[in-house]
Amino acid sequence: MKNKRSTPCPFLIGLLFNFCVLTLSHADEITLNPNPPEKYTVLKGDTLWDISGKYLKHPWQWKTLWESNSQIKNPNLIYPNDTIYFRIINGKPSLSLSRPQTIQTDKPCILKPREYEKGRESFLLDKNNKVLPCARESELEKPVNLIPHERIAAFLTSPKVVNEKELENAPYVVGFHEGHLMAGVGDKIYVKGLGETTTNNFTLYRAGETYYDSDTHGILGYEAKYIANATMQNDGDPATLIITKGSHEIRSGDRIMQSPEVENTLNFFPHPPEKPLFGHIVGVMDARALIGLYSVIIIDKGSVDGLIAGHELTIYQKGKRIVDPVKDNAEEVQLPDEIAGKIMIFRPFEHLSYALVMEAKHDIHRSDEVRTQ
Repeated sequence: MKNKRSTPCPFLIGLLFNFCVLTLSHADEITLNPNPPEKYTVLKGDTLWDISGKYLKHPWQWKTLWESNSQIKNPNLIYPNDTIYFRIINGKPSLSLSRPQTIQTDKPCILKPREYEKGRESFLLDKNNKVLPCARESELEKPVNLIPHERIAAFLTSPKVVNEKELENAPYVVGFHEGHLMAGVGDKIYVKGLGETTTNNFTLYRAGETYYDSDTHGILGYEAKYIANATMQNDGDPATLIITKGSHEIRSGDRIMQSPEVENTLNFFPHPPEKPLFGHIVGVMDARALIGLYSVIIIDKGSVDGLIAGHELTIYQKGKRIVDPVKDNAEEVQLPDEIAGKIMIFRPFEHLSYALVMEAKHDIHRSDEVRTQ
């Protein structure tokens, strides 16, 4: 008997819970995109955000559009090759879903998950008209995710944003075993200022980019660039640590902080902030020159501004000023701002936030505005 049963991703369960407990203030104000497709077959690599964006101006209203669908209990558990149908019922938009049919053959009996769920009634018989055993097989297909969480997984714990005092006061590397000038995975390092700790797991950082407020030009924070992970071998001052994982060579002066506890922070429910917000893109991770779909960016607003994980903001590009082509000596004409895309906050800090670009209509740049639509 084959046993390859698919289990929904844990974050989808949390997502469904959030769907149940959160009330949308604009649930009755669904705005459809022009000419939504009447039929769409789900492809591998699709996300719920992508699919809802084919129908809705605001993808976070996905659940409202599914409310009239009685075929499945959980709209999050859709799979590649499922077909979604769009129609208007009693003046309201609705989606329904169908799944591919299984073709019967004379091969050994294998009971597919969807056949079992639909109540398959025909089975193979032996020469005495007795039902032959039927192996129950589960497919390896996984439900479609809300967002491509593999794009943000590395940024949920490291790197991070810190203030100047956090970086200056953090313990630091003072030397290496056997007089080495640098260290890598498996090497010993000596750390000064570690003191008493509640954990044996540590992360090494190095000062990275400085982030400034776009309006006041004051410093909002510093990038603590991830270097490596280490575990305690011997305490003391200096303490001895062993490097267990790393992305760069370790140098003298690199800072040490306790490794953050891993939380189930993938339970996002995209929705707009309750209050109007206006900010700017001030950085992009991985030193990329171009910002596009699924890029991780930094904006100059954070938890003190009311941002939480899941908040959706719209990217605007400032309209250009052009010369009036008709009137002589007239003032320049200010063209309107243009929507360039959408972002979702996934890790807010005090004055800054990491966000994922969920939609990119045009090229996106540092200093572009982000705000509630």
